[in-house]
Amino acid sequence: MATKVARTGVQREKGWLYYLDKKGHVSRAKMARGGGKPSRVKPQLVAKAGVKREQGFLYFVDKDGDVARTKMAQAGTRKRKAPARRKTARRTPARKRTAQKKTARKKATGRKKAAPKKTARKKASARRKSTGTRKRATRR
Repeated sequence: MATKVARTGVQREKGWLYYLDKKGHVSRAKMARGGGKPSRVKPQLVAKAGVKREQGFLYFVDKDGDVARTKMAQAGTRKRKAPARRKTARRTPARKRTAQKKTARKKATGRKKAAPKKTARKKASARRKSTGTRKRATRR
């Protein structure tokens, strides 16, 4: 949650970026849009707040136009939770389940593939040898 540091009541306009400058006053700068030629507008001083900054806080202009601050999130400061313990016992071991699935799979694939006919191949190779030219063999 953010806490208000100074009440300035700045009225925001579209296309401008509002921020706290180095001296602690509220300033605004024209936002770059569209990737065209950058505007040569200098930052403008909007309100004098004179805020003294403290380390570890992020200062910004909130939606009401007042200066607010919030604690900065720093890397490595989060506490990790311990892994949750299991409340219920395991039902059945994994080995029994896999054995049942394999037997069901074998029953579903009971058909064998038909072996190709050897006689048709022998006849085709005999024809090639007798004529001397390669002819396409037809299966019957």
